[in-house]
Amino acid sequence: MKVLSGLLLTPTFAAALLLACTQTNAAHRGGSAYDGTWSVAIYTLRGDCGSVRVAARIVGGHVYSMDQSYQANGAVGANGVIRVAVAGFGRSASGFGRLSHNSGAGRWRSSRGECTGSWSASRRAGYY
Repeated sequence: MKVLSGLLLTPTFAAALLLACTQTNAAHRGGSAYDGTWSVAIYTLRGDCGSVRVAARIVGGHVYSMDQSYQANGAVGANGVIRVAVAGFGRSASGFGRLSHNSGAGRWRSSRGECTGSWSASRRAGYY
């Protein structure tokens, strides 16, 4: 599902729906109900951007990429609302959605509008 070298990566940027920084060793400050490692599936519903599954970690309400091939910026609020912007490989996208205790879903859009889609996420066991 993951095409890193073919630039069908706008979905990966949308992974920034849950991926929001290239640093995976962030300090844990205060924690949030959504902290942990998440598996994110990104689906393209319009356009030719492919689909991908990626991993993300949330620490203190900030979302961190588990893949340093792109840069992301975003956070999840106390109510589970998440907003993220991602850039890399000459492309960018933004996304939004909502997380619950162990799952989440939302929408994403490439910055130029050539692709749109949805995402779903599930929390992996082991880190809360």
